Amino acid sequence: MWPWGHLAVAYLFFTVVTHRRFGRPPRAWPAIALAVGSQTPDLIDKPLAWNFGVLPGGRTLAHSLFVVACLVPAVLLVADRLEGRAVGVGFLVGYGSHLLADIPPAVLSGEFAYAAYHLWPVLEQPPEDPVAGIFDAILHYYTMGPYEWVQFGLFAVAALAWYRDGMPGLGLVSASLERRLGVES
Repeated sequence: MWPWGHLAVAYLFFTVVTHRRFGRPPRAWPAIALAVGSQTPDLIDKPLAWNFGVLPGGRTLAHSLFVVACLVPAVLLVADRLEGRAVGVGFLVGYGSHLLADIPPAVLSGEFAYAAYHLWPVLEQPPEDPVAGIFDAILHYYTMGPYEWVQFGLFAVAALAWYRDGMPGLGLVSASLERRLGVES
């Protein structure tokens, strides 16, 4: 799945749950943490596999449920100590939605080998086409088929939901960038 597909899946799930549970849109910091969490597995695994050759594939270490088993209590512990449990939960929802969204449709028809990466290193990852780095992947590895167009559609729906929710997180990010770049509003 492309980055915007992961972001869309994470935000749509998060906004529905937040609206149903709390009767309001997501808050800014949890929404930012959600966005970061939705990208984290690929930000770890893809460079380590494709650019540095440390991992055997782009879905191994950070996509493994063994890492998740350590990550969840660690994130919640840190979040609680910093009195930011909602931020920690936002990150974990984004991270977890990434792992779920990466499960290929073939798994639904019983071809579980395609999800073996969730149990890496106990189970070997299915072979993937060689990739000569992130930019090679963007230019050659990914194709634009129906699955990719559905992701664009999901992203459009998520962008509309985010807009309807008041664009949570945008103000914090833009204010931070303005401070760092010395731009005055």
